[in-house]
Amino acid sequence: MKIIQKRIYEGQNIYSHKKCIKIDVDLEGYSEIPSKEIPNFNFNLVNMVPELKKHRCGIDEDGGFVKRLQEGTYLAHICEHIIIALQNNFGIDVSYGKSREINGNIYYIIAQYEYKNTVIEIANVAIDLINSLIHQIPINFKGRIDIIKGILKNEQMGCTTKAICDAAKEYSLPVMQLGDSNIYQIGYGKMSRVIEASIGNKTSCVGVDISCDKFLTKQLLRNQSIPVAEGDKVFNIIGLLQEAERIGYPVVLKPQYGNKGQGVILDIKNQKQLVESYINLRKNQKDIIIEKYFHGKDYRVCVVNYKVVAASLRLPPFVIGNGRDNLKKLINILNEDSLRGEDHEKALTKIKIDAELTSCLSKRKFNLDYIPKSGEEIILRENANISTGGIAIDCTDEICEANIDCCINAAKTLGLDICGVDICTRNIGIPIKESNGVILEINAAPGIRMHHYPSEGKKRNVGKAILEMFYDQKPKNIPVVSITGTNGKTTTTRLISHVLKKMGNNVGMTCTDGIYLNDKCIHKGDDSGFNSAKTILMNKDVDVAVLETARGGLIKRGLAYDFADVAIITNITNDHLGLDGINSIEELSFTKALVGEAVKKNGFVVINADDEYSKTIINRFEAENIYFSKSKENQLIQENISNGKIAIFIENDMICVINKNRQYEIISTKDLPISYDGKLEYNIENAMAACGGLIALKVDYCMISKGFMDFKLNNEYNNGRFNIYNYGDRKIILDYAHNIEGYKAVISSLKRIKGINNLIGVIGIPGDRKNDVGYSIGEICANNLDKIVIKEDKDRRGRKVGEIAELLEKAILKTNKNANLKICLDEVEALKYAIEISEKDDIIVVFYEKLDLLLDVIKEEQVNTRNVLDKKYKTV
Repeated sequence: MKIIQKRIYEGQNIYSHKKCIKIDVDLEGYSEIPSKEIPNFNFNLVNMVPELKKHRCGIDEDGGFVKRLQEGTYLAHICEHIIIALQNNFGIDVSYGKSREINGNIYYIIAQYEYKNTVIEIANVAIDLINSLIHQIPINFKGRIDIIKGILKNEQMGCTTKAICDAAKEYSLPVMQLGDSNIYQIGYGKMSRVIEASIGNKTSCVGVDISCDKFLTKQLLRNQSIPVAEGDKVFNIIGLLQEAERIGYPVVLKPQYGNKGQGVILDIKNQKQLVESYINLRKNQKDIIIEKYFHGKDYRVCVVNYKVVAASLRLPPFVIGNGRDNLKKLINILNEDSLRGEDHEKALTKIKIDAELTSCLSKRKFNLDYIPKSGEEIILRENANISTGGIAIDCTDEICEANIDCCINAAKTLGLDICGVDICTRNIGIPIKESNGVILEINAAPGIRMHHYPSEGKKRNVGKAILEMFYDQKPKNIPVVSITGTNGKTTTTRLISHVLKKMGNNVGMTCTDGIYLNDKCIHKGDDSGFNSAKTILMNKDVDVAVLETARGGLIKRGLAYDFADVAIITNITNDHLGLDGINSIEELSFTKALVGEAVKKNGFVVINADDEYSKTIINRFEAENIYFSKSKENQLIQENISNGKIAIFIENDMICVINKNRQYEIISTKDLPISYDGKLEYNIENAMAACGGLIALKVDYCMISKGFMDFKLNNEYNNGRFNIYNYGDRKIILDYAHNIEGYKAVISSLKRIKGINNLIGVIGIPGDRKNDVGYSIGEICANNLDKIVIKEDKDRRGRKVGEIAELLEKAILKTNKNANLKICLDEVEALKYAIEISEKDDIIVVFYEKLDLLLDVIKEEQVNTRNVLDKKYKTV
């Protein structure tokens, strides 16, 4: 069994509405061999991955999958379960998976995941494990599992980050990981906020730097009359001893720059201990400060947006003896608590046995072999940091107003909108100035899990407080509009964007010719997929995202966003079949349906009520449907009208809307510039689709009408879509139609234009279309064009030179053996030849691949025409 290809879907996709990995595998001759026929396979598999015993696999009882193994199941199915089981074994809550045959020994496997790099390695291990069991060649399974543990540890979201991201989800805000980092973006566009643990996008970098310098922090706090521990920076043993004598024992040594209590040595009682501690600390630290040691309780106060939102009493890790087990065993028992993790991924952290722990025990005349008496409490560390195994008790309701003010002043002194203030005092309910208490440190990026998961007391939702601080009002996102379909996507996308821009919005738009911020193109190319959508969603200037979402991107990467506010499905027709595993119009409809499924429950799906296949997927949508049709009598239009919902239709040549039983006239179809005096019916449909999307966004009807009125049928507004150019006494039309329905729509519109002498077509199709598509387009052209020039795309998409041209030629001559036909493979040369054979009042329509090169030909003629007129004018 071997992997052919892996695909990671970071969001909703055609296989699942959850994140999943898709693996194409070659079973290498084992597609028809169940695992029960492979010696010892099932027995060894279940022993190595015991989590599989819990899988039900369609049987409503634990052990369902094991029954499947005993009955006889196949390798792709087994691999799917191994990938899920190994994730479950690491505490990752995933359950969805499936496997399906592609062809013969080639299968695809789908498995839900939470962490991308982790699931990729797990997939590799699953394949290697299966091969090992087949060939009975051992692998270092434990070693591979340890590797996965390391990957997961680096990738796993910490408690602090998770708390903030969970709060975002409460507000229905999306969360995006930035690359493989621990930095996350909440929301899209202008409403996006970036976090790194509890550092927000407005947290002062200078404030963070100051807080990292414990000595400078003390100086600034003392300047504001905030109580801090007496002490100074020391550079040598003489200065150390002098300062200790000045402030008096006991003292504390700590690094000037540090965190998580690392390197801090507490309660140094005499000169001998002080010198020894200093020498040891100097081995790893250059900058050291000495402070007066204060006896008291260790409190952490969390300040968010210069308000105290939580306070905790921190206790150092300890064990309670049972009279039987030694300290090492008691620590191991404590670490078995499911709430304790290796780092910050769980509510508590495991207690590590290291030099600091053994030193703490040694001070108290204990070692790891000591067996405490029953009920005897043994402190394991001198500091109470949660990151080193400590626990927390909530005391938010106990902190007095004076101490609240003191913590807020400390945060303001450093300029930190989010911070943790460490206080040493006997009682947090008594002002520290009265109780000989001090502020020990100010921590930027404070961990908040102690407040979310206190060992005792009330949970405090600090993550939500941090999230709400990011927004001046209730957290919200920018609107997202997603447009899919076979034809008309780009025009609809551009028209919606145009209207929204006229209203003063900064619009981020993706479409088949580029990525746009308002009228500025920041990338040129076919940008109707995942990566281009991410570009817009991550741009901090965007007020509204309008995303053309094409079939290819849906299949290869899924959706870049979580949920749209509005989805539009223009139509679903026969195109791209035979590509990427989509072999029927029903499968294509299922793919397009994803865009309508991924809409907020209070959002809208705009659907073409005249389109046969769009209607077949309506029942897949949970959001409210807006229908558009050329006829008010359409059944779906009538249903929406009866239910007081939104319906868009043509009546007396007007685009009309009925919403909540009131009718509005938007624009006459003949006054709609992109309809070319009503002749381009498909652009009338595109305008109705755009109208539905804008109404869903609550755009005023007058603004829709005004926007439609000045959206012209030219390259400034709708580049490459039925753009008409005067070329002497004839016209050239450039259009991107490249499928059967596109050709039909353009040519039928041209036939409605009066006064045409000859209709000349420069035709071609993409090489990845099926032969029957070429035959159909050839037949359409043979029946409707007076002269035909066949060209080929530069990108032949797997076809040989001349193969597509030959296909079209056969189709045309079969339909009309007397067709006026010429093959000219180069697109530019084909246009030039069409111009050469054209006559007065002819129309040349080019179904292009590359627009710019054709525009150069047209501009050249227009320049020549102006030069001739200039010469004539000068002569006169």
